[in-house]
Amino acid sequence: MKRFGLLPRLIIGIIAGILIGSTGVEFLTRILVTFSGIFGNFLGYIIPLIIIGFVAPGIAELGGKAGKLLGYTAGIAYLSTIIAGTIAFLTATLILPSIITASSDVSGEGMKIAPYFEIQMPAIMSVMTALITAFLFGLGMAAIKGKTMFNFMNEFQEIIKKVIENIIIPILPIYIAGLFAKMAYTGEVTRTLSVFGRVFVLVVIIHICYIILQYLVAGSITKLNPFLAIKNMLPAYFTAIGTQSSAATIPVTVRTTKTNGVSDEVADFAVPLCATIHLAGSTITLTICATAVMALEGATFNFTQIMPFILMLGITMVAAPGVPGGAIMAALGLLETMLGFTDAQLALMMALYVAQDSFGTAANVTGDGAIALIVNKLARKTS
Repeated sequence: MKRFGLLPRLIIGIIAGILIGSTGVEFLTRILVTFSGIFGNFLGYIIPLIIIGFVAPGIAELGGKAGKLLGYTAGIAYLSTIIAGTIAFLTATLILPSIITASSDVSGEGMKIAPYFEIQMPAIMSVMTALITAFLFGLGMAAIKGKTMFNFMNEFQEIIKKVIENIIIPILPIYIAGLFAKMAYTGEVTRTLSVFGRVFVLVVIIHICYIILQYLVAGSITKLNPFLAIKNMLPAYFTAIGTQSSAATIPVTVRTTKTNGVSDEVADFAVPLCATIHLAGSTITLTICATAVMALEGATFNFTQIMPFILMLGITMVAAPGVPGGAIMAALGLLETMLGFTDAQLALMMALYVAQDSFGTAANVTGDGAIALIVNKLARKTS
C-alpha cells in the first residue's frame, strides 16, 4: 500500500468502509468503529504536540531572518491568506445552502452502533494552551537567539513529523473507512458522497479564480501581463499536483518565477519562504470544507464566527508540515476549539481535504509566484 499515494489509499478506505457498512453485518462495522475511536483519541492526544512542534520553530525561524524582504513577503503572504479565506467563506455561504441539505445525523452522532471498547488518551494540554505555548516559545527563541532551545525544538519537530508520516498518514485511510462504514450502516453515505463531489468542484473553481485575482493584482503593480505570468507558472502548478508538497516543488517554482522576470535574489528568498507561510489554496479548501461540514449537520455559522478562525488559520498554516495532508493536521486544533468540531466532523474534514490536497498545493505554489512579483517590485523601489 505504501507504493500508492495518499489519495488512492483514501479512496480505497472509503470504498472498503462503504462495502463493510453496507453488508449490515454488525460485528464487522463495530471492529472498524472501534479502531476509528481509538485512533481518534490518539489524534486528540497528538494535536497539541503537533502545534508546539511546528508553530514554535516556524515562528523562531521567521524571527531569525532579517531585512525588509522578510517584512514585505510575510505581510503580503498573510494578507493573501486572509483574503483567500474570506472569499472562500463568502462564496460558500452563497452557494453551499443550495447544494447541501442539512441532516442531524451525518457525522454519526446518535447512531445505533457502538465500538467494542474505548481507550482514553487525554492530551497533556488543551489546544489553546498549546497555541499560546508555541507562540511564547517561538517568539522567545527569536528574541534570545539561543541555539539550545532552538535545536531541541527542531529535533522535537522531526519526531512529530515522523509520527505524522509513519503513523497518522498511513493509518488515516482506515480511520476514514470506519467513519464511512458507520454512515453506510445507517444509510447516510450516499448523500454525503454527493456532497463531497459538489464541494470538490467548488473548491477547485475558487482556487483557479483566486490565482487569476492574485496575478491581476501583481500584474497591475508590475505592469506584467497577468495571463502570460500564469502561463509561465503552469509547470510549477502541475508539478505541485504530482508532489502534493510546496517544499518539494520549490526548485520548479523558483525557476518559473524567474521566467516572469523576478530577480535571482528575490526568487531564491521569497519562494522558499512562501512555501512555508503562504498557503492560500489550503486556506480556501479548509474554509469551504469546514463550512460544508457545518452545513451538512444543520449548524448555524456566520462571518463573525468564521473570521477569527480564518485569522488564526493564516498564522497556524506556518505550522503545516511538508507532507501530503499536512495543512489539515495543523488546522485540527483550530477546528476543534474555535468551531467546536467533534471527532466525526474532523474525520469528514480530513477526507474532504485530502481528496483535493494536490490542487490546494498547486494553488499555493502558483500564488507564491505572484507574491514574488510584488516583492520584486518593492525591492527595486527601496534599493
